[in-house]
Parts: sequence; C-alpha cells; structure tokens
Amino acid sequence: MADTVVATPQDTAKPRRKAVSEKVFGWLLVGPAMLFIAVIVAWPLAETIRLSFMEAGLGGEEYVGLANYQDLVESRKFHQTIVRTFYWMFLSVALKLILGLIGATLLNAAVPGRALFRVLVMPPWIIPMAIGMIGWLWLYNGYFGVLSGTMMKLGITDGPFEFLAYKQSAFYSAVVADVWVGTPMVTLFFLAAMQGVSRDLYEAAWVDGASRWYRFRRITIPQIMPVIVSMSLLSAIFTFNSFEIIWILTEGGPRGATTTLIVDTYKTAISNFKFGEGSARAVIIVILLGIFSILYLQVLKLVNRKYGTK
Repeated sequence: MADTVVATPQDTAKPRRKAVSEKVFGWLLVGPAMLFIAVIVAWPLAETIRLSFMEAGLGGEEYVGLANYQDLVESRKFHQTIVRTFYWMFLSVALKLILGLIGATLLNAAVPGRALFRVLVMPPWIIPMAIGMIGWLWLYNGYFGVLSGTMMKLGITDGPFEFLAYKQSAFYSAVVADVWVGTPMVTLFFLAAMQGVSRDLYEAAWVDGASRWYRFRRITIPQIMPVIVSMSLLSAIFTFNSFEIIWILTEGGPRGATTTLIVDTYKTAISNFKFGEGSARAVIIVILLGIFSILYLQVLKLVNRKYGTK
C-alpha cells in the first residue's frame, strides 16, 4: 500500500500578497510625473498669474488688480510688439518649411554620397546656440564681416554695411539666423516621413507616365501632410518663444525693431525689475500660444481625418 503523505497546516499555509488595484497602480506610476509637472510647471505658472495682479519689484509687492493688463491693452507699443512677433513667427516658419521640404526631397533622392549630406545638414541644429549666433555676428559685421565685404567688392554698397544697425535689415537678419537654426530639424522630420511612403505608389505612378512634379504633388505631399502640419505647430511654438537668437544678435534693437513678446517680457521683468508688468506679459503669451495651439490642433485633426491617419 502506497504511503500517504498528509499535508500539514504549515505546508498549506502560503503567504498572501495584497493585490493592488489597477487604479491605484496607475496613480503610483503617474504620481511622480504629476508631482514633477506640478513643481516645475504648475507652481511657477500660478506664481506668475499671482504676480500679474501686483505691482512687484525689488521694493516689495502691492495689489493693483487688472491695472497691468489694462496698461497693456492701452499700449500701442505692446500692440506693435504682438504684430511683430506673429510676423516674425509666420515668416520664419514658412521659410523653414519650404527649405526643409526642398532639403528633404534632395536628401531622399538616390544620389551618391547622400549619407554624408544628411550628416552635414545637422551642425546648425546641434551646435550651441551662442556659438552659432556669435558666428552670425561676425558675418553681419560691417567692417570685417564676409557679407559686407562681398557686397562692397560686387559694388552693391559703397562702404561697410552694418546689417544689425538698421531696423529692417536687423529684423530680416535675425529671421535668416533663426531659419538657419531651425531648418535642419524640419528637414530631418520631413525626410523620415518621405522614407515611410510606400515605393509602390511611386512605381505605379511612374508606370502610368506621371512626371516627377506630379508624383511629388499628388503622392509625396498628401502622404506627409500630417507631418507637415505637426512640424508647423512645433516650429511655430519654438520660433514664438525664441529668445537667444534675438538677444545675442540685437538685444531687441535697433529701436525695438527685433523686440518680440519674449524679449519684451525679459526686458520688463528682468532688466527693469518690473516683475508685475513682466508677469502680465507672460500670462498673455501663454494665452496667445494656447489659442494658437488649439486652433492648430483642430487643423491637424482635419488633416489626419482627410488623409486617413491617426
């Protein structure tokens, strides 16, 4: 007769682990991130909103209600700054998209050495901003800059031309520098999107006798349109908040020709120690960017729906 093994209570008793519900586990996962956002983003934003209702400076704070906002609404100079900022943003973003699309198309072509060209397009994006802008300061210098010297040799100007000394030339010079910095990122994103387009579509169009321009217009552009819209939004936000480029080149001058909302806020709050007025400007920037982003996201949703992407 086979031996019968009798299980003892010690053998049957197994330690029970208290199961954590999925809801609690989810909160445990997102909790650190939410705490980080609250400390890094929410608290400074709340403090900025609070200061916008104050006349705050080195001497202390005094509640003034909506006075800071009322001054901005009535300020003709501030209205001009808003218009200048959006003009700066739209012009720069449009040039980045056009040049990025052209660059991505060329890099996507089957030409020898394209891997090297893809590497060479990166330096404007990866080098430190200050170093890049110092290089542009040398280029724009009227006495020993390459651009001014070339213009004099070609007879375009009779003498040295200071690009950053005049209102219009300073503004467009800053735009060129910003486009130089931002175009590589746009180019690489467009290139990645183009490489994801099925080659079968191009081969079918080629068999039907479609030209390159027709294939580009009817296949490439529709297929990468969601990426174009997305990059437009990202580039617009980056350009709107661009500070280092303008500050290093012109510090907002000459005579405010390159002063955008970000530069104006910095000058008011940091340079002039008017923290209340600067905070009111910062709140308006957040509101404008929020409205712009919401509208852009709606456009992106319509584009994704049209082209069947998510």
